[in-house]
This record gives sequence, C-alpha cells and structure tokens, in this order.
Amino acid sequence: LVLLPLTWIFIYRYIPMAGAQIAFRNFNVVEGQWRSPWVGLVHFQRFFTSPSFWRLIRNTLWLSFLGIALGFPAPIILALLLNEVKSRRFKKAVQTVTYAPFFISTVVMVSIIILFLSPRSGAWGYIARFFGSEQPANLMGLASAFPWVYVVSGVWQGTGYGAIIYLAALSGVNPELYDAARIDGASRIQKIFNIDIPSIMPTIVILLILTSGDLLAVGFEKAFLMQNPLNIATSEVIATYVYKIGLVNANFSFGTAVGLFNSAVSFVLLIVVNWVARRVGETSLW
Repeated sequence: LVLLPLTWIFIYRYIPMAGAQIAFRNFNVVEGQWRSPWVGLVHFQRFFTSPSFWRLIRNTLWLSFLGIALGFPAPIILALLLNEVKSRRFKKAVQTVTYAPFFISTVVMVSIIILFLSPRSGAWGYIARFFGSEQPANLMGLASAFPWVYVVSGVWQGTGYGAIIYLAALSGVNPELYDAARIDGASRIQKIFNIDIPSIMPTIVILLILTSGDLLAVGFEKAFLMQNPLNIATSEVIATYVYKIGLVNANFSFGTAVGLFNSAVSFVLLIVVNWVARRVGETSLW
C-alpha cells in the first residue's frame, strides 16, 4: 500500500531536485543542465542586490502574516462554535455552506472577486452608493487594498475546510470531562477555554508549524490572476516574480535561484518553529 505513493514521491519530488543545480550555473538549453558553465552564487547575489528584493520580501511576508493572523484562527473558532450546536441538521447545513467555497477553482474565485468588487456593476459598487458614495473606490486597483482582498477572500474560501480537522479533534474529547464540568457549574465559555481548546492544542500546534513552513509560499495562481498595473506594488510576490523572470523571460538559472532561496528560508523557518514548539509546549513534528 505504501510502495505506490512512495514511488510517486520519489519520481516527482526527489528526482526533479537535481534540476536545482542550474541555480549555480548559466543554464544553456543546448549544453543542458550538466554541461552548462558553473557560476556559483552569482544569481543569488543578483537577486539580493536587485531593487525588487526587499519589495518582494515585504509583500510576501505581509500577505503570509496577514493570512496567518486572520486565516489560522478562523477554522478554530468555527469548529468551536459548531461543536456547541445541538441541532445536527443545522450543524450539517452550516458545514455544507462553509465547506462549499473550498471546491471553487482559483480562476473562478478570482472572477467572482473581480465581479463582486466592480465599482460600477458589482455588489461593492451598489453597497457603496447605497451608503452615499458617489464614486466607489476601485478596490482591485488600490495597492493598499490588495492584501486585504487577497487574504479575506482566502479566509472565506478555506475556513470551512480547515474546520474539519478541528471538529475531528473535538470529537475525540472525553465526554466525562464535559459531565464533570457541568456538575461543577461551568458555563459554555468556561468549557471551551478549559476543555475544548486544551484538548485540540496539539493539533493547533502541529498545523501552526506546518503553516509557518509555507510562510514565503504565497499562492502563485491567485496572486498572479489578481495582479494588474495599479496594484503591482503590493501584489508582486516571490512566486509571481519567479514565473516572470524564469519562464516568461527565459532566465531559468536566475528564476531557479530565487525559488531555491524561497525554499531554503521556508525550510529554516520550519525547523526553528518546530524547535520552539517542542521547547515551549512539548508538541512538535519530530
């Protein structure tokens, strides 16, 4: 049973790692990745000294931190609220409604966002004019609004799916704990903070560690589809930059160097956060 997925991982995840060496070469299609001239850290130095370096790091980190701040607690809160619902029919209905957006593809999701935020014909335009605004702001054209649109739409799409893991963890809580708390006169809020949250804390820590490993891995598809010349100052992240430099401009070595830098930083963050979690709460991946 394990052999097939291990084979797939080895072929499609580990073998392609050999191609990362072109980050240290001047890759030439004719000579190939093994015969292209070795240049060492030249491409990394070009990236670190480029005018776009700090802007890319700032945009990527801001989207990631904002996504964690808003998106990470949302599934936990939803799961805790649903756990307190007594009506199974209402609980399943809410789960279905909140889980459904997860199945919307990125292209369709971005199309919905653009239509919804249209200042002329979108719901945002009608709402703004209803409250007295003669010229509603074009949120898709505001660089300052892009991170919030990106993150809030992601929270709406992923909260229902993320809550499934926490609901599964809550289902494993010993019912005797609730009975003892009820006898002691504990309120619902007290049961949540003294039973539910401590019971799912190991799950929360593990998912937080995994999320921190993707701190610089802001999704390429959504950021790229939401980009336009007006919001490029905040919508250009490492993933979209690698695509434009590496594939569009055919600068494969430089694009690979930027991507390798991104992966290295994510790997270090994963190690550090796992170490901190193990020292503080004795819960970690390893």
